[in-house]
Amino acid sequence: MVTGIKNITHAVGAAAVMGLLPSRPRLLALGEPTHGADNLLDVRNELFRQLVEQEGYRTIAIESDCLMGLVVDDHVTSGTGSLDGVMEHGFSHGFGASTANRELVRWMREYNEGRPSPERVRFAGFDGPLEITGGASPRQALTALHAHLAARVDPGLLPCTAETLDRLLGADDRWTEPAAMRDPSRSVGRTPDAARLRLLADDLVALCEARSPHPVAASSQEDWRRAQLYGRTATGLLRYHFWMADTSPARMARLLDLRGSMMAANLLDLAERGPTLVFAHNGHLQRDRSSMRLGDLALEWWSAGAIVSARLGEGYAFLATALGTMRHQGVEAPSPDTVEGLLYALPEERCVVGADQLAAVLADVAPAARVSPWFGYAPLDPAQVAGTDGIVFVRDALPGQVR
Repeated sequence: MVTGIKNITHAVGAAAVMGLLPSRPRLLALGEPTHGADNLLDVRNELFRQLVEQEGYRTIAIESDCLMGLVVDDHVTSGTGSLDGVMEHGFSHGFGASTANRELVRWMREYNEGRPSPERVRFAGFDGPLEITGGASPRQALTALHAHLAARVDPGLLPCTAETLDRLLGADDRWTEPAAMRDPSRSVGRTPDAARLRLLADDLVALCEARSPHPVAASSQEDWRRAQLYGRTATGLLRYHFWMADTSPARMARLLDLRGSMMAANLLDLAERGPTLVFAHNGHLQRDRSSMRLGDLALEWWSAGAIVSARLGEGYAFLATALGTMRHQGVEAPSPDTVEGLLYALPEERCVVGADQLAAVLADVAPAARVSPWFGYAPLDPAQVAGTDGIVFVRDALPGQVR
């Protein structure tokens, strides 16, 4: 069995990955089964460099706040801000502390130095401004959209003033109340002010779309794309807060749906920009329906990857990453009868194998599902291998380094 798998594995690189696919996808998604392992990010960084240099990719998008990501993009494209400041303010979920993420930003800035705009590499966060404790205030997105329009259209066309938005938004901490995630009554999402803001946000987005020929002609395409991002984010956050205030059994499933939809909308926009490498947890990128248990609740939803795949077809490709050990978290060598165990028997530290090729080797075997002793690592589900375009295997995941 080991010999059969060894014959179909390749060193991880752009050429090997492209050899698994029928054509160059607009979105090439690389998943990870856990967060916080910098050597998994090292694999990502090297693959991105090769994709840029060999395959014409120009953007990397990661599972981080889409608005904070603008800070990183401004730095790598034009040198705005210091590297330390960008790492502190340009990433959510604590990802700015990662040495591998810092190296990615440093390389991108160095690559762009002296290059014309069309040849520069770009950075994007594609997650909503959401943390496990809830959603951000819609202030940044809503006021930025209003400012964009106020500079370009007759004031009489605007549905409200900036002062009205400020009054309705109120203090930001009422939107970010951590207790609201478990207690809907603590959410501001269904107050009269929030209801009015949803209508105003919808009107601002509609006005932005209706007046699109003028802004695109009179200013840069980038300004227009950012206005669209602000609009998507503002309406998405207000919708998210509305459902945080819901008391029905559908509440958590709807919140998961909304996050996936916000991610997908950002990815589809990036696909229009050009070929993009997407990096996030496997669960956000898979084509199969996602599921989890939260207490007594059995939740199911479609991930961003599933939504985007349905829209783009072969324009979306997904490589899931599997790993052998994560010993600093108690994840020891996998059982030989799991997919990870079969790959772990190989001598390579990392490799990539096509899903169809792996399925053919495993046709007469019924691999067991690996069970993780640590909640932060999600093993590969053998039943979902067929829904990928390939598996990247890393033998040992190492703890992330903090700068």
